[in-house]
Amino acid sequence: MATTVFDKPGKQIRLDRISAEPPKGVTREAAEKRFETLGKELFALQEAMFGAKVNSVMVVLQGRDGAGKDGTIKHVVGCLNPRGVSVVSFGVPTTEERHHDFLWRIHRHSPRLGEFSIFNRSHYEDVLVVRVHDLVPKKLWKARYEHIVDFEQLLAEHGTIVLKYFLHITRKEQKERLLEREEDPEAAWKLNPNDWKEREYWDEYTKAYEDAISKTAAPGAPWVIVPANAKWYRNLVVAESIVASLREHRKDWRKRLEAMGREGKAELEAYRRQSRT
Repeated sequence: MATTVFDKPGKQIRLDRISAEPPKGVTREAAEKRFETLGKELFALQEAMFGAKVNSVMVVLQGRDGAGKDGTIKHVVGCLNPRGVSVVSFGVPTTEERHHDFLWRIHRHSPRLGEFSIFNRSHYEDVLVVRVHDLVPKKLWKARYEHIVDFEQLLAEHGTIVLKYFLHITRKEQKERLLEREEDPEAAWKLNPNDWKEREYWDEYTKAYEDAISKTAAPGAPWVIVPANAKWYRNLVVAESIVASLREHRKDWRKRLEAMGREGKAELEAYRRQSRT
């Protein structure tokens, strides 16, 4: 797959140099077949992680309006067992949230061991929209990059697998999707004039995303730039990435599950011996 992964801070990216289209030669039929296979593996990996309870997963989905955050959640999370999965959408902070530090509302939704947390938007809004619309002083939002890096490192050190995805679409594709919403009765609830207003700040958001990704990429919290103009390829890239990350822990989870099995059998045998006396 043609994906761009950033896992080291400091390397400045240029989104206009990264394609939002699937690579040539990749067909929708093949991608959907591969996605189905990955879905089964993802389910099995989730079960192992849930039982072992030594890791958790935090998936961050960021992207412009219409980039497909809801669609990604629908398809990829649909492969998971709902037990142990939470999906959180972060909108405009509430009054209570504004009375705390900007990470407070995020940290309280971080996943417990064995579980998934899927974030539709996230703490990155506090270096994106607040920057573009000058909602807080520049000195304040610039300091947040370091706070975010420290926060994600803290989670990683305590067993959280942090995976961050920027769903990359073109301006032309976004316009088409926003127009489609107006024609689709089932998508009427998504209609929002602000989506069109925000398009006026396309270049400003581009720069904000480029800086956010460049300054917060880390080995324990990588960014994946997902070509998202084709929804079927977007789903495949995200699923492939999550599965690849979880595979790295599979052996450790199996060892833990085997040890738990031995402990359970020993306790059961002790109980049976005691019950016969």
